[in-house]
Amino acid sequence: MRIAVNTRLLLKDRLEGLGTFTHEVMRRMVAAHPGHEFFFLFDRPYDPSFIYAPNVHPVVAGPPARHPVLFYAWFEWTVPRLLKKVNADVFLSPDGYLSLRSEVPQVPVMHDLNFHYFPEYFDLSVRKHYGYYFPRYAKKAARIATVSQFSKQDIVQQYGVPASDIDVVYNGASQDVLELSEAEKQEVRNEITGGHPYMVYIGALYPRKNLVNQLLAFDRFKNETGSDMRFVLIGSRYRESAGIMNCYEKLRHRDHVLFLGRVDPREKADRILAASAFLMYVSQFEGFGLPLLEATRCGVPAITADVTAMPEIGGDAVLQASPENIEQIADAMSRLSRDKSLRRQLVLNGKKILPHYTWEGTESRLWNCLVKAVYK
Repeated sequence: MRIAVNTRLLLKDRLEGLGTFTHEVMRRMVAAHPGHEFFFLFDRPYDPSFIYAPNVHPVVAGPPARHPVLFYAWFEWTVPRLLKKVNADVFLSPDGYLSLRSEVPQVPVMHDLNFHYFPEYFDLSVRKHYGYYFPRYAKKAARIATVSQFSKQDIVQQYGVPASDIDVVYNGASQDVLELSEAEKQEVRNEITGGHPYMVYIGALYPRKNLVNQLLAFDRFKNETGSDMRFVLIGSRYRESAGIMNCYEKLRHRDHVLFLGRVDPREKADRILAASAFLMYVSQFEGFGLPLLEATRCGVPAITADVTAMPEIGGDAVLQASPENIEQIADAMSRLSRDKSLRRQLVLNGKKILPHYTWEGTESRLWNCLVKAVYK
């Protein structure tokens, strides 16, 4: 097969969630199928490290697609031209965007439909673009891949796509366990919090991540317990983060909240996670929830939300709370901070589920999805 891939989010040192998915899956797929040709479509100059094997052929053509007008220009004009140029048998789009103007079979990976539930978190132009195009992408797709059973059912309900046309590929996580000794944990704590224990959040500082309620719960937890626990947040700020920062400024215990920003390299972020008491990931909406698996591989328990895909992915390896219930979140913080046996049991439960989520498994399931799209 000649497989064209939307690789516009493969950005050196700037791999966010969708870029990481693209990187982890495609570097495995091109190695697993050396007899097939892959055409990586970039919307800007690329880093050579993303050309993983001799069967990968980079193709660069603008405009850089980072705005709805440019989304339209790239996907509806540039992409059809490139698909014809490389004589593609199928177009794989890991970020869900397709081209309505091409008749080449297309497979989007639709990770979640959060924009349908929280339109207020998006600029008007972006909201309108998603609302108009994604239902049409769903109808256009030869098959759809998604990352959880929750998201599959959501796509069925929102867009009326038959369940038989959707493949769940799941996300993966590194199977290399990173657990630190107590001495190593203390070394990290000394560096980050002056030696104090801490809970940690990892992810973008977006409103739907529910950080306002988690910060308010932390303040309540501190008031009620007198704990010396800190709250460390790792992730980039965006314009939409203003409400989070306004909440932070009003906290009684804001001096015990640390915003580290984006932490590179990844190994450093992993060490900060591995030295934490527990992960906070009580989001309003997730199509998967990869940090839950990352915490598991670091031997760290997690508090997450009892909605969308998070219970499906975390199972009995996480402590759940309602994202809207500040008291419940604070109580979960209190339980995990004082109950060592509970923390230990959640970690043991996590080790049982981790082998089910591998990038090799993701690649294999997505490859099968592509084959079905081409040869159906």
